[in-house]
Amino acid sequence: MLAAIRWYQRHISAGNPPCCKYYPSCSNYAVQAVTRYGAVRGGLLAALRLLRCRPWSNGGIDDVPQHYSVFYRFSWSRAHEEPRLTPLASDMKETA
Repeated sequence: MLAAIRWYQRHISAGNPPCCKYYPSCSNYAVQAVTRYGAVRGGLLAALRLLRCRPWSNGGIDDVPQHYSVFYRFSWSRAHEEPRLTPLASDMKETA
């Protein structure tokens, strides 16, 4: 799965100007999610991120959750995480 994402980054995304309204970009988010949680769980988080990336969304910083949960953005979830104003230092190292 990581090879497919890296292929997309090199061959498709590299030829287009940056247009993602989220940080990290959707493909970097997918790499981090798959690396942290594996192909199935990380792939599900990446797919949900792609569904959030729509024209009427606000964008902003959307880090991979520290604890796996597909509901981490909902306040009623035990794994709830508030959106950050600055990216995590560990996430910056992973994308570099």
